Amino acid sequence: MSGNIETIILDGRELKLVGTAHVSRESIDEVRKIISEEKPDMVCVELDQGRYNSITQNDNWEKLDLSKVFKEGKGFLLIANLVLASFQRRLGNELGVKPGEEMKTAVETAREMGIPYSLCDREVHTTLRRAWARCGFWSKIKLLASLLASAFTTEKLDEKEIENLKNRSELDGMMNELASYLPAVKAVLIDERDFYLAAKIWSSIFKEQEGAAKKIVAVVGAGHMQGMISHLEKLSRGEQTSDVSELDVIPKPGFFSGLLRFLIPAVIIGLIASGFITAGADMGISMIREWILWNGSLAAIGAIIALGHPLAVLVSFLGAPLTTLTPFIGVGILSGLVQATFSKPRVSDVQNLTEDIAGIKGVYRNRITRALLVFFFSSLGSSIATFILIPLMGKLLAGG
Repeated sequence: MSGNIETIILDGRELKLVGTAHVSRESIDEVRKIISEEKPDMVCVELDQGRYNSITQNDNWEKLDLSKVFKEGKGFLLIANLVLASFQRRLGNELGVKPGEEMKTAVETAREMGIPYSLCDREVHTTLRRAWARCGFWSKIKLLASLLASAFTTEKLDEKEIENLKNRSELDGMMNELASYLPAVKAVLIDERDFYLAAKIWSSIFKEQEGAAKKIVAVVGAGHMQGMISHLEKLSRGEQTSDVSELDVIPKPGFFSGLLRFLIPAVIIGLIASGFITAGADMGISMIREWILWNGSLAAIGAIIALGHPLAVLVSFLGAPLTTLTPFIGVGILSGLVQATFSKPRVSDVQNLTEDIAGIKGVYRNRITRALLVFFFSSLGSSIATFILIPLMGKLLAGG
């Protein structure tokens, strides 16, 4: 068998956990066979509604409002989601099996047999946003850079890597990679999902009328098995609650994270003001000039690297020195909006998005991903300039 099967008894009800390998044809056949033979009263599946829609619907990206994404400050989140989609597509192409296909098969088999089913995973967007909230800006940059590199690599998987992939979920593999770069968010990426899955399965079983669901089959990634069994046993003993409402909440930025958004502009303004006060107008004007040239130029260079529209490049240059001085808006939001406005995505860009994100040429060709590149690289350029110039201005002030 491709995965593991564990049977546990919960308050007199039989739960059969089927741990699958998410990129194995054998897993698909195994899931269909187990549900057909066991004829359970309920089937629980490690999917959220969003991922299920993306597996079963071809028009998932047609509802994308790029301008709204930038206005709501969700550019980085969309990039992360596209990277995940690219990663999944690459695995599907190399392994001949679409990631998540066995979960889709579980739902389809349950429907065909008239068995109630429950999607028990947390929305992947919520998981990413909770992890995102734990990251500082530079952690986000590091994370996205590493993921982009892995998503768009042209290196082929060898036989050993393919066999390793068959023992874990494509999403779990991505989450483990994220956790290795950012240990501080491991609890969000891995531990929380083990508990979330266990609690949702528990709730799905016991929300039924007394005696209605005596036998349940739960189809999950093999990597979740041990963590879930531990949580299910604690739930059975009353040592844990099945309430996961807190795990669906996006945490607000911490005090120091929020303070930093205001502290950086305050430091910049303070340095320039000190230049005027202690070293005269020439020093103050020189510092302003350096600030505008460095910040604007690096942001504009970022937009140029993204092959942005000329107006997006201009907005990057003019906007970066100003947006850096406010904690509420970044230059990437402005440049991304301009790029999306003057180089509007076409129907073909939406239709070809999942194919285009599989390679660098496609990313630059597609107007949706091009706007995201403008957002990302102009933001990166402005941030680099900021962290170069703060110590540089301090040295100028000390030497003046």
